Amino acid sequence: MAASATLVSVDEKIEKLRTEVAKLDQISENEKSGFISLVSRYLSGEAEQIEWSKIQTPTDEVVVPYDTLASPPEDLEETKKLLDKLVVLKLNGGLGTTMGCTGPKSVIEVRNGFTFLDLIVIQIESLNKKYGCSVPLLLMNSFNTHDDTQKIVEKYANSNIEIHTFNQSQYPRIVTEDFSPLPSKKSGKDGWYPPGHGDVFPSLNNSGKLDLLLSQGKEYVFVANSDNLGAIVDIKILNHLISNQNEYCMEVTPKTLADVKGGTLISYEGRVQLLEIAQVPDEHVNEFKSIEKFKIFNTNNLWVNLKAIKRLVEADALKMEIIPNPKEVDGVKVLQLETAAGAAIRFFDKAIGINVPRSRFLPVKATSDLLLVQSDLYTLVDGFVTRNPARANPANPSIELGPEFKKVANFLARFKSIPSIVELDSLKVSGDVWFGSGITLKGKVTITAKPGVKLEIPDGAVLENKDVNGPQDL
Repeated sequence: MAASATLVSVDEKIEKLRTEVAKLDQISENEKSGFISLVSRYLSGEAEQIEWSKIQTPTDEVVVPYDTLASPPEDLEETKKLLDKLVVLKLNGGLGTTMGCTGPKSVIEVRNGFTFLDLIVIQIESLNKKYGCSVPLLLMNSFNTHDDTQKIVEKYANSNIEIHTFNQSQYPRIVTEDFSPLPSKKSGKDGWYPPGHGDVFPSLNNSGKLDLLLSQGKEYVFVANSDNLGAIVDIKILNHLISNQNEYCMEVTPKTLADVKGGTLISYEGRVQLLEIAQVPDEHVNEFKSIEKFKIFNTNNLWVNLKAIKRLVEADALKMEIIPNPKEVDGVKVLQLETAAGAAIRFFDKAIGINVPRSRFLPVKATSDLLLVQSDLYTLVDGFVTRNPARANPANPSIELGPEFKKVANFLARFKSIPSIVELDSLKVSGDVWFGSGITLKGKVTITAKPGVKLEIPDGAVLENKDVNGPQDL
């Protein structure tokens, strides 16, 4: 008897939520029904547990080594034909708040005064110019980044690329206590959330952009995070997918100890699927993090066939794992349900992973990443950030900067110029440290300013395998 009682309460919860959401006039009918269907899936608990013993390591047919891909056609005209089937889509919903910036993260200056968005536009411009093709750029914004992005995009009006923007869905946060939508109790942006990048597929369709692109003869979309500087158009990958009719491709790359939490690809019951740390039973978490068994992780560079997206969205078949994200807004406990685009891999036909070089994964998540990218470890040519061949070690140095460096403005103020780090293995900075210009760091360097002490590293200093705890060590 008890079982049916809980069923009733789930149905009642949904009905109550449906009634309250119907009154929210800030969002479309598509958004309302998408939200209710997400919540229904969550409450019915249809999240199937992964059976650990059924997990298999994918073969080279499923996760293809990049080196084994055929060379793309050398002929310019053939290459143009391939590129004319492509659309580039950048996930542009994130704010720069963690790095102390207002507005979209993609407008943070990365190098030489160029923002992420500038670099993306320059890259596609040079591609279109070189091959005479017309690869359009799509930006998926969230309600947090939409207005700012619209203004910023105006500055590219004279470029040779077609830029489209569309918004991902806006869903109401759920008050945990009584399972009501927060916006019916509280006005303002805090009542809402964007439901993760898994939403890219329905939003692309709901915005009308998917039909537009299909009508222009486009076949594939290359989706990537706007802060991944390594996610550039790769003709070799595009050529492989078109030749082999793969509907979906996830770029993966070998894990290092810094990536132990990243999702990985597995073969499961005959299909390739993404395994995220949240789905792993507690007793297997250490195994999941090991580099031996799960050697690759998802870069979130995804290539997806547009007709397949249309087919699956219309059939409401993209039921990705739900990621519950509990938060607190002004002391009220709320729940937001999200999905990830990478988890959609198991619904597409002939889906594959491609094991790509690490250079295709260069995300800027913190000022420590900005230090790498602005240093002599990289050069900037035609919008492409390329690694300096003078560095022998394939891995980047590990960089830890204290909280004084967390915000971009503070980070920039504390370096008169970015040090040379081509020969650096690791850098750890704590306390009130200031860097002069023309500094060279090599090997393992630790710099610690004692509490209340300002430590200045002089211009032109060369620090090699050094532990600096005060001016006396310089």
